[in-house]
Amino acid sequence: MPVEIPKDTWTGAVREVTIGATAAEGGTRATTVTIGGATTMPFMHFEGSIPHRPVIAVEIVNHRPDDWSHLLLDAWGDAANDPAAWAKAAEQAGADLIQLSLNQTGADGNPITPESAVTATKAVLEASGLPLLVFAPGQAELDNELLVPIAEATKGERIVLGIAEDKNYRTIVAAALANDHLVSARTAMDVNLAKQLNILIGDMGLPLDRVIMDPTTGALGYGIEYGYSVMERLRLAALQGDAMTQLPMLVTAGYETWKTKEAKVGEGVPQEWGDWTARAINWEVVTAVALLESGADIVVLRHPESIARVRAAIDELMAVPAAG
Repeated sequence: MPVEIPKDTWTGAVREVTIGATAAEGGTRATTVTIGGATTMPFMHFEGSIPHRPVIAVEIVNHRPDDWSHLLLDAWGDAANDPAAWAKAAEQAGADLIQLSLNQTGADGNPITPESAVTATKAVLEASGLPLLVFAPGQAELDNELLVPIAEATKGERIVLGIAEDKNYRTIVAAALANDHLVSARTAMDVNLAKQLNILIGDMGLPLDRVIMDPTTGALGYGIEYGYSVMERLRLAALQGDAMTQLPMLVTAGYETWKTKEAKVGEGVPQEWGDWTARAINWEVVTAVALLESGADIVVLRHPESIARVRAAIDELMAVPAAG
């Protein structure tokens, strides 16, 4: 006797957002990536439509980072010495998107300049045909100095500019508006803060189909439960019809994971923790997959093995069971 599965009925949907522009659209990308569009909670295929699968962005840096674990740098090898080579390696490893993170300094140790930031961005665009996200160091004044010329130099590419926060969103949104780009809007783990920033950005005239939410989160064991619940509540509100929460979500799972002791430390830890490399990769994968289950449309990763394993998890989660 067949069992009828109870189903929720939703009135809202997540907005579709397209990142990147092909030559026909005024850019140079080999392909574009569209996220969002869901009319149901994550992977509840029997309740609604999930037209676009979650995607993986791979984080690279404008020069070899001195604050990354050697496990990561060893995995990327010489590619980590140059952002263009790193972008190519990330694409070969299975990235859907490239996230170029700009450090406060250049390879020479001197403060980063707008000119060098533009050069690095253009090098990545030339090296890989994937859509691009460019995230500045996270200091409001410096971010504005870097992102405005980058936006102008890449006009029409539909890159994602980040990070738009309450203290600096105006300049970044204005740059996106003038140059046909998108923005990543980041708030602390709070539903109301995320909604308020979306309202402020929308009030500036940027269409909400050019905005991605970054509600922030913690890694496994470091606040992921609260981050998960915030993302889940944002997605529930979106499906219930709240227009200001109907935006796709991005989470920096790799950044959060590789700050944790479990991923960073290989000595002086309990033997029960097991092999360091396996543990660190597992930490990133479990963090990412949990956040996918809470509604993430983009997970940003760092280790090439994590990319393969998270992609396999997405394949499995997106497989719609045959009716029967």
